[in-house]
Amino acid sequence: MVALYLAPGFELLALSSVLDVFRLTSQAARREAFRWRTVSHLGEAVRASCGIVVTADADLAQERRYVMQPERPVLALVCGDEPDEGRETKVLSAWLRECRQRRIGTGGFGSGVAALAKAGLLNDRRCAVHWEAMPAFKERFMRTDAAATVYEVDNDIWSCAGGTASFDMMVELVKQYCGEPIAVSVGELAVAGRVRTGDERQRLPLLRQHGRLNPTVVKLIKLMERNLDASLTMADLAAEAGLSRRQVERLFRADLGRSPCRYFRELRLEHARLLLAQSALPVLEIAIACGFISASHFSKCFRETHQIAPREARNLPAERL
Repeated sequence: MVALYLAPGFELLALSSVLDVFRLTSQAARREAFRWRTVSHLGEAVRASCGIVVTADADLAQERRYVMQPERPVLALVCGDEPDEGRETKVLSAWLRECRQRRIGTGGFGSGVAALAKAGLLNDRRCAVHWEAMPAFKERFMRTDAAATVYEVDNDIWSCAGGTASFDMMVELVKQYCGEPIAVSVGELAVAGRVRTGDERQRLPLLRQHGRLNPTVVKLIKLMERNLDASLTMADLAAEAGLSRRQVERLFRADLGRSPCRYFRELRLEHARLLLAQSALPVLEIAIACGFISASHFSKCFRETHQIAPREARNLPAERL
């Protein structure tokens, strides 16, 4: 039995990925491999972010009683996160902690990973967080080891970025519970081109426009992302790649249509944009966190890219920024 908690605004793609993997697993195994029930705070129907309403089989009070009974789940998954500081959040956190105490596996998809962090389940644990939510998540939950990978499994705590990563993570769960042949069959039945491993990156810049990136370019992009607060030079990049500066320049221009330095600046400015939208950090601290030597230099670069000053951008609604 798997319990699926639905919070308002949950991602339908994540939920449908989970349920279809469970359904296809039973088809591949020719037996009922998984059973599930949907749960909401008061047992009410819940509206997904796309507007579709999904009914719940149980309320959270009832689900908490199941923890002590034979009907208890083997896995509790959170689809979406409740608003902060409300009673819903406190009850959800209590349920998740009770599940951990009873050795019930837990997991979260997309924003549901924040619910695990609020409950304290991710302290000193590695978790996958959607790349766009990463800056705010790291600032808020500093004891977590958040990564922009497809999914993570740490001590029977499952987390993924949401979207199609939910499918990849559930296939891994099937592999662990039912064996690799069944997991392979699920991928075939779903007509999945490939099933990603957990440690793969969520994002490869400009992949759609330019096809496969050179492995050296990917390696250097990872280096840039790990050092957004530093001043990487062309000499640093060339040394990491074991190539000449001219060779690195040629690779970036061939794959991304820009120099390594320009691409690194774009990464830092994107990180700054997310921090402005998601955090209350002063502009100077954001500038330093993104590797700029001064607030004035940061403001100049930000304005050139976004046609608006950082302080003005902070007052815009997140979707407009």
